[in-house]
Amino acid sequence: MPHQTDRLTWNSLIFHHTVVFLLLTHSHEGQCQGNGQSSELIGALLGESITLPCQLNPATDAVNAMLEWARPDLDPRFVHVRRDGEDRLFDQHSSYKGRTSVSIDGLRRGDMSLKLSKVTFSDQGTYRCFVPGYDTDTSVKLVISNVFIKITNVSRGVLQCESAGWYPEPEVFWLNGEGNLLSAGPTETVRGPDDLYTVSSKVTVEKRHSNSFTCRVQQNHINQIREALIHVSGIIEFFMDDMITVERHTAVVWLK
Repeated sequence: MPHQTDRLTWNSLIFHHTVVFLLLTHSHEGQCQGNGQSSELIGALLGESITLPCQLNPATDAVNAMLEWARPDLDPRFVHVRRDGEDRLFDQHSSYKGRTSVSIDGLRRGDMSLKLSKVTFSDQGTYRCFVPGYDTDTSVKLVISNVFIKITNVSRGVLQCESAGWYPEPEVFWLNGEGNLLSAGPTETVRGPDDLYTVSSKVTVEKRHSNSFTCRVQQNHINQIREALIHVSGIIEFFMDDMITVERHTAVVWLK
C-alpha cells in the first residue's frame, strides 16, 4: 500500500518541532557634550547598566570639581555627589545605594558621566548633571524598558513575531538558516503612552526554504538586538495552541 504521506502536501503533515529562542543583547552607552543647558533621551533595558552622559566642553581635568547628579522629583534629590575629589553619598537617595559610580579616568578628561547599574523601573525619570563653575547643566531623560520578543503565530507556513518595549523604534528582519533575508510583509508599529514601541511582523515560508528561521529585531541607535530562532524538525504544518513569550533568556519549547 503506498505511503499516505506521499499524497499529503507539505502543509498537511504535522510533526513535533522545536522552537528555540535566542536573545542577543549589545548595550550602548552614549556620550554627549554639554555646555549650558541641554537635554537627551536615553533608553535602558531593565536590569542592565547604563551610562548617563555629561561632558565638559572644552574637556578639562575635573577630578576635584563639584559634581551633582540629581533627580528633581525625588526627596532627597541626590543621585550621586562629588566634592573635593571624593564621593559624598551621605545624602544620596536610598534607592541608588551601591548602584552609582563615576570614572576617575573619565573625570580627568572632563567626562562627568554617571554609570547606573541594575536599572529598575523606578529609575525612570529626568536626571540633572550640574557642575558649578564649568557652565555645565545637562538634563537626561531615562526611559526604562523590558524588551521581549515572542512568536505569536505559527500556522500554515506563516510565522509571526512580535517585540515590545523599544525606544527608539526598531526594525524587523526575517532570515533563513543561511542568514539570507526573507521577503516579509510590512511591519506593524504601535507607540504606547509610555513612548515605547511594539512591532509585529509576518513572513510566509515555503518548502524550498531551510528549516531554520530567525526573527531579528534591532535598534542601531542604541545597538540593541533581539532574535527568535525557530528550528523546524521535519516537514510540518506549523501550529501553535498557546502564545510563547521569552524575556532575556534562552528557552527551548517542544510542541507536539
